[in-house]
Amino acid sequence: MLILNFILFQIAWFACVLGAANAMPWLGVLVTVVILIWHLYKSKNVKNELKLLVYTLVIGAFLDQALLSFNLVNYVHHGWHQFIVPVWILALWLAFGTTLNMSLAWMHKRYYVSVIFGMIGGPLAYLAAEKLGAVTMTGQLSFVVLAIGWATITPALLYIARRVNIVKR
Repeated sequence: MLILNFILFQIAWFACVLGAANAMPWLGVLVTVVILIWHLYKSKNVKNELKLLVYTLVIGAFLDQALLSFNLVNYVHHGWHQFIVPVWILALWLAFGTTLNMSLAWMHKRYYVSVIFGMIGGPLAYLAAEKLGAVTMTGQLSFVVLAIGWATITPALLYIARRVNIVKR
């Protein structure tokens, strides 16, 4: 299940990023919805998993809206108004939320590791999205803010996952 969760997240990530890069921002949303349905179907505690997904969506949307509002990242093909965080980014946050109690559960109590994981992994994901044509980073400050944001959000979300949904899979 853990490997499948990781693979499904990668599928959602590529669908969202490549969909946006190719003027199909809703493609990633559709793929992510299918993955979310499967994830919730397999969940032992749907109510708690839904809570975790909502927390992840709200916190992630706040970070990406800040990046957009401060012109640190430019997104292509939002799916709606260009001043609101793109629909495909919101789908990515939901897909990421599915990993918190599955493929990333090993970090639940390893907060220092999760800080480093977020600090490196977050900016690398945006760099990869930029190389694929879904985003444009506006400068070095963008990566610094991303590193700080993800170094904060990753352990916070893992802490929330542990507190909200302690059910072992």
